[in-house]
Amino acid sequence: MAGQKSPTEEYIEISIEEAIKRLSADLKTGLSMESVKERIRRTGYNEVPEKKQNSLLNFLKRFWGLTPWMLEITIALSYFLGRYVDLVVIAFLLFMNAVLSFFQEQQSSRAVESLKRKLNVKAKVLRDGNWSTIESRNLVPGDIVRVRKGDFVPADVKIIDENTEVDQSALTGESFAVEKTKEDILYSGSIIRKGEATGVVVSTGVQTYFGRTAQLVHIARPRMYVEEVITNLLKWLLSLVVVLLAVAFVISYIRGINLVEILPLALILLVSSIPVALPTMFTVTMALGSLELAKKGVLVTRLNASQDASMMDILCIDKTGTITLNQLSVADITAMDGYTKGDVVLYGALASSEANQDPIDIAFIAAAKQKELDTGEYDQISFTPFDPSSRRTESIVQKNNERIQVAKGAVTTLAALCGYDAGRISILETKIGEYAEKGYRTLAVAVERSGSRMELVGMAALYDAPRPESAKLIAELKELGITTKMLTGDSLSVANEIAKEAGIEGRIIRIAELKEIESSATKKATQVSEQSGGFAEIYPEDKYLIVKDFQKKAHIVGMTGDGVNDAPALRQAEVGIAVSNATDIAKGAASVVLTHEVLITGEYVIGAFEIVLLLFLIDFVTIAIATDNVRPARKPESWNIASMARVAVLLGMLIVAESFGLLYIGMSHLRLTSHTGLHTFVFDMLIFGGMFTILVVREKGYFWKSIPSKTLMAAISGDLVVTYIISTLGIPGLMPIPAGYVLLAMVWYFVWSFVVNDMFKVSILERFKADHRYQ
Repeated sequence: MAGQKSPTEEYIEISIEEAIKRLSADLKTGLSMESVKERIRRTGYNEVPEKKQNSLLNFLKRFWGLTPWMLEITIALSYFLGRYVDLVVIAFLLFMNAVLSFFQEQQSSRAVESLKRKLNVKAKVLRDGNWSTIESRNLVPGDIVRVRKGDFVPADVKIIDENTEVDQSALTGESFAVEKTKEDILYSGSIIRKGEATGVVVSTGVQTYFGRTAQLVHIARPRMYVEEVITNLLKWLLSLVVVLLAVAFVISYIRGINLVEILPLALILLVSSIPVALPTMFTVTMALGSLELAKKGVLVTRLNASQDASMMDILCIDKTGTITLNQLSVADITAMDGYTKGDVVLYGALASSEANQDPIDIAFIAAAKQKELDTGEYDQISFTPFDPSSRRTESIVQKNNERIQVAKGAVTTLAALCGYDAGRISILETKIGEYAEKGYRTLAVAVERSGSRMELVGMAALYDAPRPESAKLIAELKELGITTKMLTGDSLSVANEIAKEAGIEGRIIRIAELKEIESSATKKATQVSEQSGGFAEIYPEDKYLIVKDFQKKAHIVGMTGDGVNDAPALRQAEVGIAVSNATDIAKGAASVVLTHEVLITGEYVIGAFEIVLLLFLIDFVTIAIATDNVRPARKPESWNIASMARVAVLLGMLIVAESFGLLYIGMSHLRLTSHTGLHTFVFDMLIFGGMFTILVVREKGYFWKSIPSKTLMAAISGDLVVTYIISTLGIPGLMPIPAGYVLLAMVWYFVWSFVVNDMFKVSILERFKADHRYQ
């Protein structure tokens, strides 16, 4: 749907008479009820339909994928080998992961629903010769409707008569209200600010610009970077299993061992290579991070957004309301005919009404207060708000028994009232052009005293000023390695001025220019978009497509916005940030279990039951890693699985060598066999080695550089105590061994981990000069 032409566009260029003819509309009586029913059957209701997913099928999808497949193969092997306890435990873990994932998705964004509610408004319509108020969902193309000040435009409407001024920032993000006259289009989602108009409905529901925005929100899907990391990690682990099994089969064949006897090894390798707690640990990590952000006023509605933020390298920022204040202010003043700049502001404020809450009125009143001009000396006798037909506001004020008429509005209109000829008006238009190049909107201010003609006091240039903190924030983002791209529906001149004030680097380009380049030279378009500082004159689907385009170029993209027009891009971005009182953001992420070689000893030194028990105990620690105190990076993070694997292999080789040393002591000096507690001893080795290794690899520097969280330390201590108890006392399936053997394994790994392995880790990381994030 993105990039396709809207049906509304067909009606932009044609006359109102041609539009009425095409739609078979009737200006006098409106549509008949029979015609309405037929059109509803043909075009549907004026709403955004939502495709309901089958909950059962959605749940069953949790059992399809690389991790579920590995677990399901393990369950089948357990059944084949008669390991029913293993089967039940693994099946339980598979089921619980599916349940957690399912319920997490059920709590996802409600953006589409909120957009649908926006469309659920009333509309005044002419049918069967009578005007009536109906639910806007019942509007159809060809309906004659009436809108007035304060109304929410319920569909795309082509104006038949009269003038009006509309706020369509919800659609385009434009700061200023837009004047609409006969034959112009009022877009669904706009709000009538001034005047009223009669029009004919040309598009409804998803065919409107507003409806297309809602549809984009529905189809937008961010790239799940964390899930890609998990999948890549699983591929590495699975590759390791395949290699080990291949080695096992070759050695077994050479030794004449029945290949069926290798199946228990396959079971052990599969179970130990599946990081069952990985999704849960990521989810807990993101949930805890979300809670911390919530305390600071940031609501995270998709858990992995906080993790993606650490890897984000491009931030697309909506201009209106995000970079700027979304409120007009006086940028510059030109005084005329002996008046001062203060006079322009004073009389402009007197021609305003604070109660009217008009953005332009508020701008002049605020400027008068800023300049400490005393408007309290004047009594406002009457006030006439802006009228699109007169193109000005007027007030009659009184001071010291003298009545004065003041006005502000369109420059050419007031200049003509003040008696300016064509030559002098041309000079004013030149000045207006200069202001327009900076993105300013120019108004004139005039005054008429008793017995004299109206005089032009001067002109005031208005604009939506950047927030005071915008330039500093953009500079800080640059220091963090994040490139900022400004997105706006405003004109190129407005965008250039704001970009300059906010310190945004790179050329701002029109979206039409980018599309033209893209159609002829894709590589050049990539270069242009990468080097640009932002894009102007864009619509909601353009923002969505820009975000998607950067994602295709392997960027982790953030998007900030505050309006409905930003919703599709917010949904598509890995990090969608809704500022102030706006829309949604979005989901979760990581940990690993290593396997040890077992063929060299000629027998299985550990069984599937011990591995399952190991996974069960380690899961508590894996999840507790989510609470750990990790030093944040100063640049966007990236997960290079291949590089991480190289570091892990080197450290892993050292740990394997240490483990074989202790295994040799256990089998040769302690005379342990599978019948005298060897499985329990190796179980202790894996637990103690794993726990102390976590404390080593959690920190890129020496292990004492940062202190683990209390929750992580409690989980590790709890696992050590439980392991000691069940190893010395024994449980069904785990033979007891002397306490001295247990303590030997604990001390062995304590010394090797914190003395040798920690120094080795720091050494190889410094040698690689790795900027990899393995925590």
